[in-house]
Amino acid sequence: MSNELTSRVHADFSRARFKAFLNRAFAALSGQPTTLLSYDEIKQSLHIGGPIYRGVHTVRLDQIVGSLNRYHEFDRAFLPAEDQLAARWKNIDSAFYKDISLPPVVLYKVGQVYFVVDGHHRVSVARQQGQEFIEAEIRECSTKVNITPDLKTEDLKILGQKVRFLERTRLDSLRPKAKIRLTIPDGFDRMLEHIAVHRYFMGLDWKRDISEEEAITHWYDTVYTPIIQVVRQSKILKDFPGKTEGDLYLWVLDHQRYLADEEGQTLRPPEEAAREFIEEHEE
Repeated sequence: MSNELTSRVHADFSRARFKAFLNRAFAALSGQPTTLLSYDEIKQSLHIGGPIYRGVHTVRLDQIVGSLNRYHEFDRAFLPAEDQLAARWKNIDSAFYKDISLPPVVLYKVGQVYFVVDGHHRVSVARQQGQEFIEAEIRECSTKVNITPDLKTEDLKILGQKVRFLERTRLDSLRPKAKIRLTIPDGFDRMLEHIAVHRYFMGLDWKRDISEEEAITHWYDTVYTPIIQVVRQSKILKDFPGKTEGDLYLWVLDHQRYLADEEGQTLRPPEEAAREFIEEHEE
């Protein structure tokens, strides 16, 4: 390697390490983690399946957000977090300047994001050099929830609850258009309770045993959906930045029970409770 190239790759690595330091300092001040996602943690939390080989494809580098087993060595921007990575990193950087073709990296695809199995240094150098895409050998893992590049570690608890909710209810099969999103930590567990209570009262009203599947679809069609329709018609969601329709559903149900307890009345119909909640908010 020429002296000029040696100086260039040394400077590149020094800049990458300095950027990693700035990212770490910002994370300490903001409380926002910059670490890569751990594939094993995702697999355990979200019960993902696979992987299935999908061939070689071009992948956006900003969709690569995690690692199979080296998530502590690079930050979320795939900047090197340790000086001991220097030798390998510089060799890959040198190959970039020499226009040497390297083999595709190996990635696991989960939802809309990717985890590096092999090729961490190649991904890191490519990002540092300003590339937007990289050739990758893809193995796809199935998942019941959509995972996006902005996923944070703290989001995993809610997504894990959603996976268990879907495994328990099979709502994604019974009502394929159902796309429930929540930011409330215990929201999906509360929905399971709502379904259980709904099933109990269905049995009393219809004077027969109610199957779990029947209760789930009836709850979705006659309780959840009417509330969401009122929420959409009112456009009230714009007043709650960062919240979801599912969050408002839970708030409406809380409001419905509060009114019933306060006034000693029976529960109002879901859409009526939603309208009352919205009217009180708008006053």
